[in-house]
This record gives sequence, structure tokens and C-alpha cells, in this order.
Amino acid sequence: MPNESKNTGVPHSGINIERAAEVTARLGEGPVWDVEDQALWWVDITAGVIHRHDPLGTDTSWQVGEDVGCLALRQHGGLVVATRSGFHLFDTETGIKTAIADPEEEKPESRFNDGTTDPRGRFWAGTMKDRGQRAPVSSFWRLNPNLKITRGHNGVSTTNGLAFSPDGATMYFADTAASVQTIWQADYDLETGEHTAPRHFFATDELPGRPDGGTVDADGCYWMAGIGGWQVVRITPDGEVDRVIEVPVERPSKPMFGGSQLETLYVTSISDGVTEGTADQQPLAGSLLAIEGHGAQGVPQTRFAG
Repeated sequence: MPNESKNTGVPHSGINIERAAEVTARLGEGPVWDVEDQALWWVDITAGVIHRHDPLGTDTSWQVGEDVGCLALRQHGGLVVATRSGFHLFDTETGIKTAIADPEEEKPESRFNDGTTDPRGRFWAGTMKDRGQRAPVSSFWRLNPNLKITRGHNGVSTTNGLAFSPDGATMYFADTAASVQTIWQADYDLETGEHTAPRHFFATDELPGRPDGGTVDADGCYWMAGIGGWQVVRITPDGEVDRVIEVPVERPSKPMFGGSQLETLYVTSISDGVTEGTADQQPLAGSLLAIEGHGAQGVPQTRFAG
């Protein structure tokens, strides 16, 4: 059950939460709703699996062969994925993975984690050290449509929370580490893909959970999965909590709007590492959740232009 830590905002009533797919992930993450495909794509990071959820049809999955942090659909077909060994193209027809680049080849203890595309189709993804002691040695990387890579904000422990405002002028990213648990924002140049120095947006010290994955709705509000806190939280552009949704899993990992009208809020979750003694209280841990009745609408996610 949700803990009783100090909270901010008002829980949102009229909510309906259901399990969307008959899959239990070890480390569910990276949901992307593709408007053209009308399906939700997501990953189980440590299982090395890509999932495709069709709300009206059959779900499908692919083995990647290594940890897979995030993905984006490509304009030219197939996927781009960010894995432990770097950026790759992934052919969903053949299951063949083609390497693009590994910007942190010298760090075998690190892997890619959260990611998203900007409104011009550039693919952003962040790394994290997941072997040995955590340290602020990770970076956010931009994969351009010409398949060249550029490093963005760095010195991060656990990269997360990548999202863009509806007009693309603001970029959001987070560090989930307990010593940081902060979301930043930066001005973003859609013409160049460059961002300004980050500025503080929101810290989760007063919330039960830390900032994991995020997305933005049509009103420009930022939705955060509060990992460890049994919550999904909506934050206004001014940095104020205005909506809290209690979820039946301790470790929600990333929200994403989907459905024909972008009014279903999908949330991935994690079954590994739940608090000892709580497993019986969260049989849906690791599930892909579908939340209705939250009163918001998402924005379309852009395909990778490469």
C-alpha cells in the first residue's frame, strides 16, 4: 500500500486503473505511444525485451540480447534503441540489431536508461552506472538524424525524466538518485538541438517517491512517475503539484499518454527491488498500467527522423 510520507497536492478522484497487458516485467520502462501505429511500445530493461501493446489486437515482443533502456520508432521503419552497448537500429521484421555508436564504450559498468525524441525527431537518451557504486558520471546523449551523436548535460547519477514541452522550447530531465531527486528544465533550440544550462524545476524531497520517467501533456504540465512512492504526479509549468494519482505499485517507472485521443495514461512499473514484505500488497508490480479519468490529454510523440 502507499506509504504515509509527507505529500503535496490533492489526490485525484474518479480514477480507473487497469492492467493493460498480460506481462510482468522485471524493470518495465520506456513507454512510447505511436500515433501512426496506434500501439504502445515499451521495454523490460534487464530482461532485454521490447514489447508492443496493441489495445485492440495482439501484443508482441522481441529479444534484444542485452539490456535495453529505451526506444523510438523511426520514420523510415523499424526502431532506434539505446542499450548497454550504445545506439542501434533494430529491424522488427528480422530482429536484427545494427550498431550505430557507443558513446561510453570505455564504461562497461554503464548502460543507457531513459530516452525520448524531440519534436524534430532527434533521439535523446541518458546513461547510468548500474554496476558497482553509483556515481555522478553519466550523461544525456543526442542521436541526430544523420546518426552523429552529441553529448548534452552530464555529471548525472541516474538519468531520467526526458521530455519536451508541447512547443519544444523547453527540455526536461531528471536525476533519480536519492541524494539528488531533482527535475531540471532548460531552454531548447529546435533548429540546432542544443539546450541551455539547466535550471531547477522541481525537487521531490516532500513527495514519497523520487523522479523516474516523465512526459508532458497538452497543457504543458509535466507528469512524473514517483518511483518508491506509489504515485504518479502532475506538475504545472510553474513547478507546482496539482494532481496526484495513487497507483497500486510501489515502483512506477514512466508515464506516457496513448489511445486514439491520447487520453489514456499508460504507466510502466518495476517488480524487482520492491520493499521487503510488500509483494503481496502489489500483485501488479511490473505491469503495464492504463489509467483513465485523470482529465488530461497527451501530445503526439515524434518518430526518430534518422
